[in-house]
Amino acid sequence: MSSTELESLLFQMRVRGFCVLENVIPADRCAVIRESVTATVKRHRTADAPRHVGFTPSVINHDASFAEYLGDETLLGLIGRLLGEHVRISFTSAVINEPGNERGDWHADWPFNQHNAGHIPAPYPDVVMHITTLWMLSPFEIENGGTLVVPGSHRCPTNPTANGENAGSASDEIPDPYAQVPGETHVTGSAGSVLVMDSRLWHATAPNHADPPRVALAVRYAPWWLNLQVLRPGSDERKSLCDEAGKTDNIVPSIRREVFDSLPSNVKPLYRHWVE
Repeated sequence: MSSTELESLLFQMRVRGFCVLENVIPADRCAVIRESVTATVKRHRTADAPRHVGFTPSVINHDASFAEYLGDETLLGLIGRLLGEHVRISFTSAVINEPGNERGDWHADWPFNQHNAGHIPAPYPDVVMHITTLWMLSPFEIENGGTLVVPGSHRCPTNPTANGENAGSASDEIPDPYAQVPGETHVTGSAGSVLVMDSRLWHATAPNHADPPRVALAVRYAPWWLNLQVLRPGSDERKSLCDEAGKTDNIVPSIRREVFDSLPSNVKPLYRHWVE
């Protein structure tokens, strides 16, 4: 990637809060990985996901077919400019929007989602602290539920998960989490592309009106200094913030040692903080 191309992507991230990297996974490999991930989710899907949504957290524990692409130089070059050196992966989830799934609520991802026990209280500062990537193992189209986003919403000091709660001085009008928002748009792209977005960006699951499921990976990247331990089962932070306080948060199972040992050398640094 040339410096001009990188600067263009960084400009999109600053202004819109997202960009799309094309052909990160080659087309011939994407079909194989999609079939593998679909089969894995069928075996390991969680029971508490929304209706008609297949979800498997830490899917890499069960399926590493996509692992070699997580350290893509172009992707990490962009994320490195946004988060600094020594980035690491915080979430690796499989998400399948099956036909008939319902439109989801507007939200920002962890740690900006105000429903999570571990969150940065609104109003939060205008700083990039976490990056969400959605890997398009199926094409993202309007018909099959390409992710809905509100361009530029990452610069807002709150998000609709604070609706009905005390958002401090972030007293701007917060829309109903399920209402249509002016300027909302579907992100579209070919299979093998990656949607990169600031985790503050308002986004929502779109309904899949097509026949085939829309298969994706949700991989999030964090800077070295961001404390992820509330996500880890059995950690002291999780006991304090969730179990003892009676609150909830995402659960990200640790990576099994044998899985970590089998990862490509350029991907291991992204996971070594999360080894079982």
